[in-house]
Amino acid sequence: MVKPKTTTATAPRLKALYTTQYVKELQTELGLENVHQVPKLEKIVVSVGIGKNKDDKRHYEAVKNTLTKVTGQAPVDRMAKKSIAGFKIRAGMNRVGINVTLRGARMYEFLDRLANVTLPRVRDFHGIGTKFDRGGNYNLGITDQSIFPELSFEETQLVHGMQITFAIKEGDKVKSRALLEKFGLPFEKEGGR
Repeated sequence: MVKPKTTTATAPRLKALYTTQYVKELQTELGLENVHQVPKLEKIVVSVGIGKNKDDKRHYEAVKNTLTKVTGQAPVDRMAKKSIAGFKIRAGMNRVGINVTLRGARMYEFLDRLANVTLPRVRDFHGIGTKFDRGGNYNLGITDQSIFPELSFEETQLVHGMQITFAIKEGDKVKSRALLEKFGLPFEKEGGR
């Protein structure tokens, strides 16, 4: 008789901290009556627009490789939703962008690496911006992918940016910022540098 293998997968560090410590702290700090009112990170979307390089296969492969290495997940091609004559884009045209949606353990591991390893590598870093959308979601734009330690020097020769969107459930601007500060994202100081 063969015994089934048992895996002892541990929860990511930030997820364990969130469930054991941050939920209680956020509930008291924000003055919330119910634990279900505490903001929760729902998903992280990492996307790259290909733009004028949509026909360049080398650029497409470089962007796809970057997203795969940074997130640990295969990216998905995005199609154009509308026709825009000035940009020579037709509705349904493939490869206008690439994105990855992270949830669960991969999401928390990516956030941990972003806050503790990647952002401290940015030269002359004074913190990330403080603008949230109406729903409490946060968008972070990165202009150069070379700040990610997962990429080698050769893989960063073709420079491109990326957009990281943090979708937060039960959040407004104040709650969402408090949650992301608990996770370790360094926001810029109010009133200047």
